[in-house]
Amino acid sequence: MMGKNIKDLTNMALLVALALIISLIELQIPVPVPIPGAKLGLSNIIILVSLYFYGFRVSLTIALLKSFMLVLIIGAVTSFFYSAAGAILSSIAMAIGLKYHDRLFSFIGVSEIGAFAHNIGQIIVSAIIMENVKMFTYFPALVIVGTFSGFFVGLSSNFIIKHMKKINIGENV
Repeated sequence: MMGKNIKDLTNMALLVALALIISLIELQIPVPVPIPGAKLGLSNIIILVSLYFYGFRVSLTIALLKSFMLVLIIGAVTSFFYSAAGAILSSIAMAIGLKYHDRLFSFIGVSEIGAFAHNIGQIIVSAIIMENVKMFTYFPALVIVGTFSGFFVGLSSNFIIKHMKKINIGENV
């Protein structure tokens, strides 16, 4: 029993590290739209894959640890609140969407739901921190960016999950 726990913990640590590395690389990629805080969200590929194989609690833990460790590395403390709120809401939304994956949604659909929820979380935190409800005017622009990135995240997650199942990694998780 202990071997399984160590393997799961090791896999979780690797997933956190991978999500963190992707986030750090993503910070170096300029987003072609002038929207403060807009990112591609590529680390959400790891979150969606972990949600599929490990479930909600592990996936949320990975997302929050990635957000926390990113703050420790880059030093932008307020970004943690944006990231954590987005991670919590998108993890909940994707977990609900994944329950209907086979009947209603593809991985792209699940990812789009997560991107939308992530944007809601970020806008709410932004309105609270800035003490300005007008922050919600950014929401449509964030949704447009989130739609494109959510498509890519879902497509990539689909490819990774299919590949992992094909080589029997998913069954060993």
